[in-house]
Amino acid sequence: MTNGLGRRARNLEEFGMNMQALHEFERSSFTPYAPRTDGGPPDVFITSWAKSGTTMMQQMFHQLRMAAATGAGDMDFDDISRMTPWDDTAAMLDFDMTAPQRAEPRGFKSHREYERLPAGQRYVVTLRDPKECYVSFHRFFDGWHLERGALSLEEFWPLFLGGGPGGCDYFTHLLSWWTRRGEPDTLLTTYRWAARNRPAMIARLAALLEIEITPQLSALVEEMTTREFMHAHKDRFDDAMVCAAMEQRLGIPADSDSTKVQAVGSDSKAVPPAIAEQIDAMWAEQVLPVTGHADFAALAAELDPV
Repeated sequence: MTNGLGRRARNLEEFGMNMQALHEFERSSFTPYAPRTDGGPPDVFITSWAKSGTTMMQQMFHQLRMAAATGAGDMDFDDISRMTPWDDTAAMLDFDMTAPQRAEPRGFKSHREYERLPAGQRYVVTLRDPKECYVSFHRFFDGWHLERGALSLEEFWPLFLGGGPGGCDYFTHLLSWWTRRGEPDTLLTTYRWAARNRPAMIARLAALLEIEITPQLSALVEEMTTREFMHAHKDRFDDAMVCAAMEQRLGIPADSDSTKVQAVGSDSKAVPPAIAEQIDAMWAEQVLPVTGHADFAALAAELDPV
């Protein structure tokens, strides 16, 4: 027996109905996140905002720790979020967040700001231009949670502001992590820099994790985090666990592509003028006074290594 609409949502109200229905079932395995008490290394939270490089960094983190532990990569999984679990969807997926992981340190996915994450851990954050995020977020929902073409780019604005399960709005997230850019427990850069400078990003991530790897293993992780490699294995990065839950509880076939890894990246120029104006206005009101940067390009120029 299924709940919800029995199909993908066609508007915001229906989307909310399906999301509520996904949570209405009897759980048997769910256990929330708890910091470790066994004296092991601090946990790692990969906590970029939605559509800002989270999946690439989950893959980089997992392959890096596996390469260090075993000398090889690891693609023996159905969903990268089984390797680096997401507490905000764990109840929906009946997932045990305390289950053993394949290598140290433990890693977890998040879209949260610092203030709502456990203190005393380590944090990896990649930032992205908000207009690119907007286009990518819409592509992500279109044809997966929403029927293809159901919401235009203009109509998508309320979902963009939400930031995904457990998340926050884009600007709250950016400002929270901006204030921590010099903290030793935080690795903060932009998604574009990380994607274009993978060897350097792998080295920075290894330093944060206190992992020593050889040039050969670094090259392996670099290859396994290319857009081409991840797109060729995109079924591992397309929310297989969420798709299974949607099929079981909503009657929506698990045959859609959540488009987390696109063959071609999103273009900020696709943002409608009215939406672009709202994003610019929020940046000027919230980000400019704190950072001194009039737009994302200026902020990235200060943040990214030369």
